[in-house]
Amino acid sequence: MRIQIDIGHPGHVHLFKNFAWRMQERGHEILFTCRDKEFEIYLLEEYGFRYKSFGKKYKKLIGKLFGLLKFDIQSIMTAFHFKPDIFMSHGSMYVAHASFFFRKPHLSFEDTFNMEQVKLYSPFTEVILVNDFEEPPLKSDNIIPYNGYHELAYLHPNWFTPNSDIFEILKLEQSEPYIILRFVSWDASHDVGQGGLTLEYKEKLINTLAKKIKIFISSEGELPDSLKPYQIKIPPPKMHDVLAFATLFIGEGATMASECAMLGTPSIYINTLDPLTIKEQGDYGLIFDYRNADGLLEKAVELLNQKDLKEEFKIKKEKLLSEKIDITAFTIWFTENYPQSHNILKETPAYQLRFK
Repeated sequence: MRIQIDIGHPGHVHLFKNFAWRMQERGHEILFTCRDKEFEIYLLEEYGFRYKSFGKKYKKLIGKLFGLLKFDIQSIMTAFHFKPDIFMSHGSMYVAHASFFFRKPHLSFEDTFNMEQVKLYSPFTEVILVNDFEEPPLKSDNIIPYNGYHELAYLHPNWFTPNSDIFEILKLEQSEPYIILRFVSWDASHDVGQGGLTLEYKEKLINTLAKKIKIFISSEGELPDSLKPYQIKIPPPKMHDVLAFATLFIGEGATMASECAMLGTPSIYINTLDPLTIKEQGDYGLIFDYRNADGLLEKAVELLNQKDLKEEFKIKKEKLLSEKIDITAFTIWFTENYPQSHNILKETPAYQLRFK
């Protein structure tokens, strides 16, 4: 089987990496396509994957419209040469359109539910794999709910064990406490009209917490000079080790907040965008969800003063893991057995529980 996978975010590389490695071991051919946005290309090269970059991603509306046509054409031309049997992505309109052009199936994951993107790719997509929310935001015949989160494709204990060498890389004493802050760039299409922390509040937050604990910042965009001394300097593949051993995470990005939930790291999420995954992980007590900064600093101080904080969150994490499936194992089965797998899950949704 030949599979063309489109990547729109560094997190998508992680979503598909274990799937791609195992599928290649089983004799399948994988080609990734991407735009040069953050460090997707770095990760694809670091993990040894075959890929095709379509160049820089456009940030402004007119550029995005031009990019839709340009990247559609590039996806089609790439598929013309690669000849995939299946296209896969996390909500990519580009491979969805290419799959329709070649009359091949497109299997997509979805968890951000940016409806303008969904409307552009869903009519050309045979299967959309989504978390089994009590009130699903998408309802159609091509939806397959699964009992898990994208982050479990790479942070499930079957696939990930944190490496404590991160303390040496960060120049910290072994098990020394630290906080990770994550700031986003706000230029993704699902970020339009959304917001997080002001620069003034970021500086206040850091100046207060830095008196108690070591702070590192991960940022999508360029940091102002006042925050650059805190910028984390690590190889991108080590970020999950950093999150696993962190005492606390505070950030505007939903992906890292969810990753912390999978790792048992207390997480404070601040964003006007309120994903359903964040809400559900909040119900497990793993994420504290804020629409604005009111009370955020006080919550951070409260958590840092709490005894046995990480031990408590480890218990919460184990409860979550016991109720969710191994997404990579599930995806391998689903793809190799498609379209029969689609029919099986339509008739017997509980079949997926064998991947716990």
